[in-house]
Amino acid sequence: LKLGHLITSGTAICGGSAIAAISPIIKANNKIISMALVIVFLLNSIALFLFPVLGHYFQLTQEQFGLWCAVAIHDTSSVVGATIDYGDEALRIATTVKLSRTLWIIPLSVVSLFVFKSPKKGLKFPLFILAFIAAIVTNSYQVIPLEVSSFIVVCAKRLLIVTLFLVGTTISITDIKNTGSKPLWLGIVLWLFISVFSFFYIVYWS
Repeated sequence: LKLGHLITSGTAICGGSAIAAISPIIKANNKIISMALVIVFLLNSIALFLFPVLGHYFQLTQEQFGLWCAVAIHDTSSVVGATIDYGDEALRIATTVKLSRTLWIIPLSVVSLFVFKSPKKGLKFPLFILAFIAAIVTNSYQVIPLEVSSFIVVCAKRLLIVTLFLVGTTISITDIKNTGSKPLWLGIVLWLFISVFSFFYIVYWS
């Protein structure tokens, strides 16, 4: 149940960032976190190379391609990688929409808190949500100089990479085999559904 919830969270919002945020709330262990990251990052890698090819094949405009990548690709870094050579407008739209989706971490965290609450320990509000909101407000009103905030973002990205690497070292091939193929198929089905539905909506219905 926890693995499925993490895969769904990563697929719906922003990949590794959503998984990292939700994991401590639902008390997921390192193996569950690692499996969710492996599946989400695998699909990200495929999308990084597949989406530009499909975009050019179907002759999507920069606006259409940027929106599609922002909705259907999990991680922000992969969204940037897929759109950076497609055009400046595609990159701008994709990053703007993708970053706005990150805000859904807040309501998802609250919902996860209630769904996975412990009957014995009760509810424990995740304090990182308050820090997340404070960071948004601080950056919106430019309380911190741009040079300092940019440096903080760079450091945060590096620390996240290190954290994900350390989590990944706790999983083995045996763990992947023991988990089975169901989580992978869940991730694939969710990804394909979002990709296909958003493509037709953006191209034909919007």
